[in-house]
Parts: sequence; C-alpha cells; structure tokens
Amino acid sequence: MSKTSRKQDALDYHQQGRPGKIEVVPTKSTNSQRDLSLAYSPGVAVPCLKIAENVDDVYKYTAKGNLVAVISNGTAVLGLGNIGPEAGKPVMEGKGVLFKIFADIDVFDIELNVTDVDEFVRTVKALEPTFGGINLEDIKAPECFEIERRLKNELNIPVMHDDQHGTAIISGAALLNALELQGKKIEEARIVVCGAGAAAVSCTKLYISLGASKENIVMTDSKGVIRADRENLDASKREFATNRTDIYSLADAMKDADVFIGLSTAGTVSVDMLKDMAPKPIVFAMANPDPEVPYDVAIATREDIIMATGRSDYPNQVNNVLGFPYIFRGALDVMATQINEEMKLGAVHAIADLAKKPVPEAVNLAYNQRNIVFGKDYIIPKPLDLRLISHVAPAVAKAAMDSGVARKQITDWDAYIESLKKRLGVDDKLMRNIAQRAKSNPQRIVFAEADNYKMLKAAQIVKEEGIAIPILLGKREKIQSIIAEYSLELDDVQIIDPRDPSTDVTKFAENLLEKRQRRGMTLYEANKLCRDRNYYGSYMVELGLADGMISGLTKNYKDVIKPALQVIGTDPNVKKVAGMYMMLSKKGPLFFADTTVNMNPSVNEIVDITVMLNQAVNRFNIKPRIALLSYSNFGSSEGEEAVKMREAAEILHREYPGILVDGEVQANFAINPEMMKENFPFSTLVGEPANTLIFPNLASGNIAYKLLQEAGGAEAVGPILLGLNKPVHILQLGSSVREIVNMVTIAVVDAQQRA
Repeated sequence: MSKTSRKQDALDYHQQGRPGKIEVVPTKSTNSQRDLSLAYSPGVAVPCLKIAENVDDVYKYTAKGNLVAVISNGTAVLGLGNIGPEAGKPVMEGKGVLFKIFADIDVFDIELNVTDVDEFVRTVKALEPTFGGINLEDIKAPECFEIERRLKNELNIPVMHDDQHGTAIISGAALLNALELQGKKIEEARIVVCGAGAAAVSCTKLYISLGASKENIVMTDSKGVIRADRENLDASKREFATNRTDIYSLADAMKDADVFIGLSTAGTVSVDMLKDMAPKPIVFAMANPDPEVPYDVAIATREDIIMATGRSDYPNQVNNVLGFPYIFRGALDVMATQINEEMKLGAVHAIADLAKKPVPEAVNLAYNQRNIVFGKDYIIPKPLDLRLISHVAPAVAKAAMDSGVARKQITDWDAYIESLKKRLGVDDKLMRNIAQRAKSNPQRIVFAEADNYKMLKAAQIVKEEGIAIPILLGKREKIQSIIAEYSLELDDVQIIDPRDPSTDVTKFAENLLEKRQRRGMTLYEANKLCRDRNYYGSYMVELGLADGMISGLTKNYKDVIKPALQVIGTDPNVKKVAGMYMMLSKKGPLFFADTTVNMNPSVNEIVDITVMLNQAVNRFNIKPRIALLSYSNFGSSEGEEAVKMREAAEILHREYPGILVDGEVQANFAINPEMMKENFPFSTLVGEPANTLIFPNLASGNIAYKLLQEAGGAEAVGPILLGLNKPVHILQLGSSVREIVNMVTIAVVDAQQRA
C-alpha cells in the first residue's frame, strides 16, 4: 500500500461520519419529561446538596469515579515531536478509545496550549474536581518529570505520565520473566539502557525498584555513554551517570552486557554488538516502528537470545495497553489518591505472573496457535488476553489499599473480579480476536467481483494487514483502471479474467459436466457457466487453487449461492445450508439464523440449523445459549409456528442433550434473564441471556437483524454461510468496505479451521 493511500485512509477514518473517534452518551433514560426533570432542573439539586454536605459523594452521584482526563500540550507527540496541542488531539482521542475498550473507563481528552511548567500545573490542578484520574501524555522531557512530580504531590487523585511509566511497567514484567528463563538474577544483571528520554529514565528507575543494581546500569544517549565526568548533564541524566571511565560508546557498553533496553532509534545496534553480549542475552529493542536491531537479525545472530520489541508482528510485544487501562481501573475502583510505586510494582508482578498461567483457548485461537506457553517467545501476555483486567486491576487496587492511598476498601475480591469481567462486552474483542487469528496464517481468498472499488479497497486492506492473500476475478483492464484511479497498491496481486479466451476452463467444465450431466447440462453449457466469476471462483476453491471465496456485493443472494451449491456442495454431515449473522451489539455478540436461505424451515430443518449454529458459535470460543424464538412462550399458543419451534426443542433435548437450547420462547424473555427466571424458572436458559437465536422463518430472521442493525446500532457481520463443504461466503448486497473486510476475515478463519 502506498504512503499516499495510507495517509488518505487515516484521514478518511477520522473525518467520515461524525468527525473524530469519541462521543458522549447519556447513561440514564431521557425519554420522558420526568426523566429530564430528574436529570436537570429541579431534580439535579438533590445530589448537588448531598455533595455539598459531603464532597466524596461526588463519586456516588456523578461520573467522576470512572472519568480520566488524558492531558497533553503536544510537545512530544508520538515520533512527530513538538507539533502543538491541536495536532496532538487525534492521539489523545485514540488513547481515550483504548481506555474505554480495554477497561470501560470514560475519558475527556484535554489539549492545553501551555508549555510553561508552572502554568501547566496550575491549569491541571484547577481541573481536579472533574476527574477521577489524570493521564499525562506526549509531554517532552525534562518538563514532563517536573510536571508529573508536582501534580502527584499537589493533587488528591491518581496521576500518571504513561510515556514514562507504561513502557517501564510492561518491560519490567517482561524483564523479570526473561531473567528467570535465562537463569539470571536482576541484582547481578549488567543492563545497558539506550536512550535517555522520559521512558528510558522511568524504565531504569523501575528496574532499580525491582532489584537491579544502579552500579550495573549504563545509560547512553546520542552523544555516547552518560558518564559522571561528562559536562552539561541535566538532573535526570546525572542521576544515572556511570562512574566507569573505560567506556565511551554503546559498543563499549554492550561488551558482556546481560540486558539491552532500547528506547532510541532504528539501526542503533549492530550484529557485532549482539555477539559481544554475555551468554543468554536479553534484548528489548523497543524503538517504533523499527527496532534498534531487526528481530530476524537478532535471533539469527544469537540462538540463546530472548528478544522483545514494540511491534505486534513479532513475539513479546511491549505494548503499553497491557498496563495503563488496568492500572487506572484499579486506582479508580478504590478511589486512590495517587498511583504510587507500590501500585506500579503490583502491576508489574501481576502482568509477569499472568504470562506463566495456562493460556485460555480464546487467546490461542486469536493468535492461531495450539498451545501458547511461558517461554522465550511468550514472556508477557498478549494484548488481546481478556484476563488482563481481572488480574492487573485487582493487584493495583490491593497495592493501593496496602500502601494507604485508597479511600475505598474492597472486601469481596471474588465479587470485584467478577464485576471486572462483566464490565466489557465482547463485541469488538471478538472481531479483534478473529482478525488476529486470521493474520497468523493468511489464506488465499477469491474476490469474485473485483471490478468494484469497494471490493478492491477491501482487498488492499486485508493484504496490507496480513489477513488474507487476495485473488481478483474480473476484467483485467477495468480492475487495473480502478487500482490506478484510487492509487491502490495491488500490483502484485493475481488477477484472473474468466471471460478472457486465453483463460482455460476445460478442467472446471469437465468437472461440472460430470456433476450435472444428469440434470440436463451439456458440455457447451458447462464451459459457458465456468466463465461466470462465481462458478470460476467456486471451482478455484473446490480444486484447491484458493482457500475461500467471497461474492454477492452486486448480485442477488441466489445468483451466488447456486454456483457454490452446484460446484462445492454441502458438507456430508449436513442436510441443509443456512445463513447466520453475527450481530455485534453493545451487550455482546448475538448469533442469528436462519436469516438468508431457508424460507420456512420444517421442524427437522430447524433442528439441523440449530445443530449447525451450535457448532459455528463454539468455533468462536463462545458457549452457545440457544433460544428457539416464537410469539409464544412454552406452549402458551397452539399456532403452527409456535408448535414447530416447540417440537424442534423437544427433539433437540432428546437427541442432542449436550446443546444448551430451549423454546419456544419470545425474544424478550430469551435475552432478559431476570424475566426468564421470574416467569419460567424451569427453563434451561435461566441464569444468563441467550446469545444464539433461531427464527421460525426467513422473514422474521431477516427483519430482526436489519432492525437491530439500523435502529439498535449493532454491527452486522455476515451472512456467514453454514453447511457448505468449503469456505464460500456471500456478502450482503451493497456491503460497506468494513463489512467486506469482516467477511474476508471470517472466510480466512473458516479456511484455517477446515485445514
């Protein structure tokens, strides 16, 4: 993908629809005049007076206890430098998004047009009544040190400069585990820190808190080793100046070093430097986007190395998202007055310990690995590990309580941990996990309608992100024209035009004739059909020339499914195909079927669809809780559709006792556990809401998913075709680029599972 195209994608992402990445959403009902009178005047006066009597009640009656300010002055934005507060705002909004999706913490981003330390501190202090915590971001050194120090001393809420402490905490956890694996002790380890900015200083301080000896640490900057006899050192560098007089350069410092900590720039470390390190070295090359030494070069140079980087495409990614959301979560939940050293160390040990625990199947699936285990390629948890919130936040909260900075005590830790698990829906996480799994082993996916901009844009995205290897079907000249017009970088992608006379379809046609000759097909018709892109693409999948296919953006569903059924056919273990939608709602994913194929399925067909759906949902590592829907509840009506769903439930209970299913039941009871328990306590669905819904006919299923998509704000992923013998998935007519990318991702994982 060209740099120009990437830049435009980033601009489009931030400006399309509602500009930016965040919005404020009311958390209470505002539908009636009574609601409004309670939300504002006169009802709001009551909590105001309560807070006036006891200021800590602000945590009870307002959002303060779950609200963090992400504050920057734009003086050190990413790797872009001092670009100003307005230019830094997209980054601060992005940080707010991460807080929300990983820890359910609300954020206001605040960009200050202030560079003077005194004025910055004074401005932030004035904001204290609004927020439960302050996350300082992208403030240049050395001012950031003084700003954080003063705010921590002068405010009564948690303050943390993540650029300093985030990397320190994550790398500290990784360092403990790496030293353990290499059989070394932190107090004896010789450590080289390359870089002397905010992150480097904070990392070094934290390593010393973990037991590293200051005398064994050498820090370097762009001028070489920071030595005690160097002139014009600022206070932060002087603190870590070495007394050794025999070393001047990074190369000198690397001789016999046990640990290299890189927080500088790409290309800083040479192969010779790696060779000069002590046996069983540890190298954390954390410069982004390119590390101080390439990962492949490092592991090829030293077989005994443990390597970590800041990149997601290599093992052991040092990613701040492993820390800051959960550190603030724990601090907020006990109303901590600060984030102190004990809380940071609590986070370090919790993250390090989590890496040693058995990895859940969901994490293995997300990264398409069979058994991730603690070792040289897994020294810190994966960013998509859902256990992070329930391990790190409690450790931070407990450290706050033990160190005396918590104003609220947690007594029931089991209940607290359970509440953390329930804080986050798994909608976005589910697609992120599926995408991560796809990236671990990209498959060849045929784009049967490649002479369309949206299809080509989606092909570019999945290629660039490493999700899939696209194969484009269509008229070559038209495809190349669209690629050129929109500056899409797809030049090295295979393009096939089935209608080009030079494209050989003989083998496809002969196979189709063999399958369909007793259905009235002739060789001439078979040859003609195999030049249709949906037949051609289906045959590429059938004969192993591709791993999956997507189509349907511009054609009716039946025009795409017919070739797939004739060429590929159904799985030998099923009697029917069915269409499933995965609806990503704010309360988590819901799976709907049948939404696209079977007009009015019989009792036995409902059973077959339920069995297929149960298998499909299980493959996403989600336990299906299946409701057979109707307008009736457990025999309250004798209508034809109600009886059909009731009889299907009886068969399922009798013949498939391992499937958690019940019906017939109305949709509101199915997804409302309180209503279900109160009215039908005998149901197998009592306890938790149903997440998998079987509809009595295509009309009801199709109407339901479209209403939830448009009126309910759920994202629809599908239709996911169930029951075919090989991966072919049919898009919704007029799908967006995002929806196409999601379906390609599903197709890749489908192909992986079948392989």
